[in-house]
Amino acid sequence: MCQVTDWEKALDFHGHACPGLAVGYRAALAALRELGANRSPDEQLVAIVENDACGVDAIQVLTGCTFGKGNLVFRDYGKHVYTIGRRDNGKAVRVSVKRSWSQSEEYKALREKVFSGNATEEERKAFARMQQDNTERILEAPEEEILDIKHIPLELPRKARIFKSVECAVCGETVMEPRARLHNGQAVCIPCSEEYRCVKL
Repeated sequence: MCQVTDWEKALDFHGHACPGLAVGYRAALAALRELGANRSPDEQLVAIVENDACGVDAIQVLTGCTFGKGNLVFRDYGKHVYTIGRRDNGKAVRVSVKRSWSQSEEYKALREKVFSGNATEEERKAFARMQQDNTERILEAPEEEILDIKHIPLELPRKARIFKSVECAVCGETVMEPRARLHNGQAVCIPCSEEYRCVKL
């Protein structure tokens, strides 16, 4: 029986191959190597990601960092930057994607047509071929061509905490106690508290 590769695991989790997934895959491999670490079954590693794009799925699969475990931190900066740190020794690396691997002008024009729904069948096929070519190029390229890797000092966020839940007095749904708001002496969830603020008195 053939062993499933890390790339195949990331591909299965994400659902399709694309340049973004390949970038995250290469970034995760580089970070784990630099840290001398393996996939984290619990909270041994922490990943701070600066985008919510395809590459984050590869980061989750290879590092084991997830929102559910509290060791995947999302910072909405719109940058292809991934910082991975170890709790046991405090070491961390910041992996950023170099602009040099960016796609051609032809690729960018086709991508815009495809995503706007204005592409012909031929253009869609051409874009799919370019996607595949770019993905393969990223997977095979020398690391220094696509990634910038820096060891950095990093204050790691503390481990995930488990809080008591309370019931929202308005919608009846349970909410984590520190996220609840007080209104007229009753605990309410954030969406319900925002509805209160929108009501004109």
